Amino acid sequence: MIGVVVPTLDEAARLQPLLDDLRRVVVPLDIVVADGGSSDGTPAVAQAAGARAIAATRGRARQLNAGAEAARGQWLLFLHADCRLPPLARRALLSALVDEADLQAAVFRFAVDLEPPAKGFIERGQRLRQALFGLSYGDQGLLVRRELFQSAGGFPDIPIMEDVAMIRCLKRRGVTIRTLPAALLTSGRRYRERGVIKTWLHHTLLISLYLAGVSPRRLARLRRAEPSPVPASRSPTR
Repeated sequence: MIGVVVPTLDEAARLQPLLDDLRRVVVPLDIVVADGGSSDGTPAVAQAAGARAIAATRGRARQLNAGAEAARGQWLLFLHADCRLPPLARRALLSALVDEADLQAAVFRFAVDLEPPAKGFIERGQRLRQALFGLSYGDQGLLVRRELFQSAGGFPDIPIMEDVAMIRCLKRRGVTIRTLPAALLTSGRRYRERGVIKTWLHHTLLISLYLAGVSPRRLARLRRAEPSPVPASRSPTR
């Protein structure tokens, strides 16, 4: 069984397509929606689709950890609420679990729901960053063995970059993080709302400052300087 953890905050209008994709996965799933206090009925949407909704302290790292504690399964799969798990991604997930006995952790390839040329620009930029720094982001999902996740201490309780911090923690422990040969499709809504170049530059600045040693709390203040609020279920690197 795979425990699927989805952190949410006011994602009622966007959660259903992901839950529909997950229903098409042909292995048992325990889907846990860790909600940070939605006011739009997100937990009811989750429950109506057959997922379990739990209340969690707001903040993506805390919601992820609460969901992981509640979810059942040897494996944990962490996903964003507005991503999509296309057929190729579902097949790649199953193939990795069946065929790779030594697998410890994996992410999907990155793809974003934008039109060209913006789509190619953002995707190539992410592939370059991953090649240079060996870091994947929460937009790519994270599949990890439960015992490994627990021994790593879960996601660090920081207000931003918890996904990058987890990947770095696993790498420091000598874990090879496999990139599955299929893409998880992440939403392009932030790029459409705020502009592709402006959003890309902001995210590049955040990750660069984090890798340079700037504290996540200072980065969170910088993120709040963006023109519109970001739900806790969203990735700061998007």
